[in-house]
Amino acid sequence: MIREALPGDAQAIARLIILAMDDLSVKFTGSSDPNEAIALFERFAAQPGNQYSFENTLVYEDEQGVCGMINAYDGAGLHNLRAPFLDDLYKTYGIKHNPDDETEPGEYYLDCVSVASDRQGQGIGKKLIQAMIDYAKQRKYYITGLLVNKDNPKAEKLYSALGFKVVKEKDFMGGKYFHMQHQAACE
Repeated sequence: MIREALPGDAQAIARLIILAMDDLSVKFTGSSDPNEAIALFERFAAQPGNQYSFENTLVYEDEQGVCGMINAYDGAGLHNLRAPFLDDLYKTYGIKHNPDDETEPGEYYLDCVSVASDRQGQGIGKKLIQAMIDYAKQRKYYITGLLVNKDNPKAEKLYSALGFKVVKEKDFMGGKYFHMQHQAACE
């Protein structure tokens, strides 16, 4: 079942974010161990008003618990949603980040999608992406966007199969990405 996330889902959401971000997560904390970032993302997943908040997340839950998540928000709100996270990184870890904008006004941005390792290959990710496209459309956002690492042709192929198209290339936190968008039919 896909549902809106709750603050109590924060631990599962954090672990799934780390799984999706992999090496990117360690850049936030300055550690070489992605697991050290779990507490950071757990804290923000449980709080309202930030880009990793439960408020911006749908989860896939089955009899074993939460095993998938997708996080998305209005691209025009990026700076407001990102500010508490960046402030915390500086206060907690002494790391000042000024990342490029990964999204822009006019799109509902799919920030993070992740499925537990033991549940991959079962179509959960596709269901989460489609659910978030539908969720955005219900809120009158007809363009959804995302970044996909240029070194991940498998993910690019998946997104293309779901109707996303490359609109430009983008540098983000030291990596090279395709910015892809999906255009939903207006009602």
